[in-house]
Amino acid sequence: MAAPQSFLWSRRIFLTLLAGFVLLPVYVMVSSSLKPLQDVSGKFQWIPSGLTVRPYFDIWETVPLADYFVNSLIVAGAATVCSVTIAVFAAYAVSRYSFRGKRVFTVTVLSTQMFPGILFLLPLFLIYVNIGNATGIALFGSRGGLILTYLTFSLPFSIWMLIGYFDSVPRDLDEAAKVDGCGPLGALFRVIVPAAIPGIVAVAVYAFMTAWGEVLFASVMTNDTTRTLAVGLQGYSTQNDVYWNQIMAASLVVSLPVVAGFLLLQRYLVTGLTAGAVK
Repeated sequence: MAAPQSFLWSRRIFLTLLAGFVLLPVYVMVSSSLKPLQDVSGKFQWIPSGLTVRPYFDIWETVPLADYFVNSLIVAGAATVCSVTIAVFAAYAVSRYSFRGKRVFTVTVLSTQMFPGILFLLPLFLIYVNIGNATGIALFGSRGGLILTYLTFSLPFSIWMLIGYFDSVPRDLDEAAKVDGCGPLGALFRVIVPAAIPGIVAVAVYAFMTAWGEVLFASVMTNDTTRTLAVGLQGYSTQNDVYWNQIMAASLVVSLPVVAGFLLLQRYLVTGLTAGAVK
């Protein structure tokens, strides 16, 4: 039975309005990034009177954006790899084995998502400073300290999500792998991990995006040499002026890796999130 015309037109109107609501800020960013500074500082014009690509070259000179980009790439990449690696082993143990405290562990992992991140800012700051004073290991103001910080947020969710996904993988596959001579680790890497690629990709994307765009902890736990992109964008605002066109250009450049990765991994992300949520 065909849908009525009123429903089809209502859907079209709703989707058009939704697309306009989403694309309008993107248009403002793109148009502002292609304007000279004097045009951006004045009254906003929907149709630019003059276009220039100069802001896309100036963003690398006004602030050390390349250094911030490298810092963000290292921190986000390391946090993602560590989070996925640890979550795979932890989720496999919880999904396939019974041990004392299993329920307490899973509830504790999930309950960490109930607290806002700002509650952990001062405790982590004091822990890093005390560790540095006692051992000489510089966690505060270093990339390693920021990576550990992001693990405290991405790792619990990653473990919880992969537990649900590993539970959806039939246990008969484990038994078949053991019959073929595989041990627990062999079954994990040869059977479970290939079957759980969508869930692992979803976890990796979540961990990367969490670290890539985080501002609060990056502004406190870093210094001039370890500053990330999310904090480095503040450098375009000075006491004398605000380089709005460069801020917009830098924001678009910063968003490209995440947008490109999301588009490439979209089908895995949707499948992984759905399976993890259902289980």
